[in-house]
Amino acid sequence: MNLKELENKTILLFGKNRAFSSDEFASQMKFHKISVVDEYSDAVVLMVDGKMMTPYEQNASDALYAQKKVALVSIDLLEKELAQHIDADTLLMSLKLSHDKERLKGFLKNSMVSDELFLRLLKMYDWGGEDFFENDDNRDVTAALIVRFYNNIERNHNVQYATLGLMHLIVQCKNEKLIETIASLEPLQRSFKNKDANNKIITSITTHYITPPNVLSKLVKTSNSYVKTLIAMREDCPKNIQELLYESGEEEVLEALSCNVDLDKNIAKKMIANKTYAKNIATYMRLKNEIFDILSLQHGLDLAHNETLTLKMQKALICIHDENIMLALSSNKRVDKNIIEELFLDVCEEVHHNLYANSNTPKEKLEEAYKNREYHQALATNTSTSEHILQKLSESNDSKILEALAKNESTPVAVLYQLQLESRYERFVKENTAFGKHIQTQNIGWEV
Repeated sequence: MNLKELENKTILLFGKNRAFSSDEFASQMKFHKISVVDEYSDAVVLMVDGKMMTPYEQNASDALYAQKKVALVSIDLLEKELAQHIDADTLLMSLKLSHDKERLKGFLKNSMVSDELFLRLLKMYDWGGEDFFENDDNRDVTAALIVRFYNNIERNHNVQYATLGLMHLIVQCKNEKLIETIASLEPLQRSFKNKDANNKIITSITTHYITPPNVLSKLVKTSNSYVKTLIAMREDCPKNIQELLYESGEEEVLEALSCNVDLDKNIAKKMIANKTYAKNIATYMRLKNEIFDILSLQHGLDLAHNETLTLKMQKALICIHDENIMLALSSNKRVDKNIIEELFLDVCEEVHHNLYANSNTPKEKLEEAYKNREYHQALATNTSTSEHILQKLSESNDSKILEALAKNESTPVAVLYQLQLESRYERFVKENTAFGKHIQTQNIGWEV
């Protein structure tokens, strides 16, 4: 359909328009210089079947269609075309000058307008100092927002009438502009400082992986400490936002920041003077040589737990010859295989137990360990243990070994089925991620 071709011509509308209000539809027709009539004449060049057609109109439409006098289209097609030709800037200026809330609400409820225009219109809406569902107008606009962007809304249509609907919308969202727009809405702006019904929505925005940096920055400047701690722990937290968090001086925010894997090196240097922060930095930060060298003198044990240690760093820690550091390294899931060989030379049995439970230990070492019953429990916890060994371990009468197997994601499914029949291990099997995925894929009706 081409609106230009309909200019200065007449169309016949049976029934009523659908997406646009009656006044808005008439206004759009007038703007495009299209006359609308409700009875056929020789001037009519197009028939449109609208909603709520009377039996008389339906019969008239069918008769004209059968005679092939003019083409027939649905109201949806016409209104979609109208929506595509809306001059967004002109419309926004008109709404801004007129303060016509009803007209604005009409466009927000119009499913034909583009998502981009919808978001621009939504930013203009005046919530009147009330919450998303606190009055009828706000409820209608919020419902229109959720219905438009919520995935599979037809399977969960009631979600549009619940505050948590906005939270779920954000969780499933992959549109940065949508998150940015929702974060700018008045009801949320009033909730940043205080924990209220909208707190879960704010938390969802704070933790979402595509939330734009400018939104995070605004949240840091305007939100409560809890929201700041969530941002501080984001692995993708930009340097400028880390600086804002550091400058806040809030103890719980700084402690959360000290646990950030990608903590900026210069901020880390400033925080190391505090023992608690230094301990966290040593344990969690993706280490640079300079930071490692500073921390290794007093925080070797904490560093040994860090899964970002390079081989050079691990060797440096081995050279300290501290038994506690050896124990920590033997449990580190990223310990290098060369270091594992060195750790096996340690006479401490606890180190050996840790190594046999460590998924980085070579399989041949695990095969060898099976010969010694002392290491069976460690092997039962290890996701790298061979399937045939896990199968053999399931024949054990040791409850600790069987519990470890129930939790192990590498345990054969057949063994897990058997274990879940016993009440002692049923919960552990149900919480086993690998078993849960198996049940979902097989869809055999097993109840959680």
